[in-house]
Amino acid sequence: MPFIETSSGLALHYQETGAGRPVVFLHGWAMSGRVWRFQHPLDDAYRLIFFDQRGHGQSAAAEGYAIDDYAGDVAALFSRLALEDAVLIGWSLGVQVALQAFPSVRERLAGLVLVGGTARFTTAEDYPHGKPPVDVKGLSLKLRRDYQKTMGDFFKGMFAEGEMDQAQYQRIVMGGRSPNTCAAKESLNILATVDQRDRLAQVDRPVLLVHGELDTICPAAASAYMAKRMPQARLELVPGCGHAPFMTRPEGFNALVRNFIEGLRK
Repeated sequence: MPFIETSSGLALHYQETGAGRPVVFLHGWAMSGRVWRFQHPLDDAYRLIFFDQRGHGQSAAAEGYAIDDYAGDVAALFSRLALEDAVLIGWSLGVQVALQAFPSVRERLAGLVLVGGTARFTTAEDYPHGKPPVDVKGLSLKLRRDYQKTMGDFFKGMFAEGEMDQAQYQRIVMGGRSPNTCAAKESLNILATVDQRDRLAQVDRPVLLVHGELDTICPAAASAYMAKRMPQARLELVPGCGHAPFMTRPEGFNALVRNFIEGLRK
């Protein structure tokens, strides 16, 4: 199995398939690179790299889980694999990691795809497009009381009613390795505290934002907010979808990604 090693000696796992322009995938909170299993058909045209972030999937647990730690790992991946002219795809927490990593990998990037994301997860007086801060605190408390049940409830909440049947849910969402408990709990601090709104104007690469219209984890208004503030961004809303349209509408999602990549300058 392929791994990279960071400067601090942390072993980080990735899966690779295909050839061509590199496309790097960043999963969301408490998930792993296997959530992108329905994107594997894109390997007919591109070099796909599915990254397990620290403490998730088959990557090693770490001492720190701050946003800069995750972003530094992405920069290390790009450097170790000598990626150039790449596309970075982030989902949910992976969107925030991608935004944080952008300055470090900018010269190696052709574009970004940001799925179900936000520049700020919680609401503020000048930002209504998120969850109340008390909801993140409540999730943290629930994790301490009943980790498995809380995880299950959170994952089920990613999908709109009737969007995914139980068999699909068990195979896609629950079939992988659970994240390191510390990683899951400490990463909630990112959702509670990180505000990247001032970074959006500096993202000077083409950006495709994809968001499910029925997303209750990150409202679609969060992507609309980002689209207005990034110089080269456009937004695609997916009707009838919750937080993970790449899982429940994979053919349509893959077509959006393929068209976006083919439109990038070579």
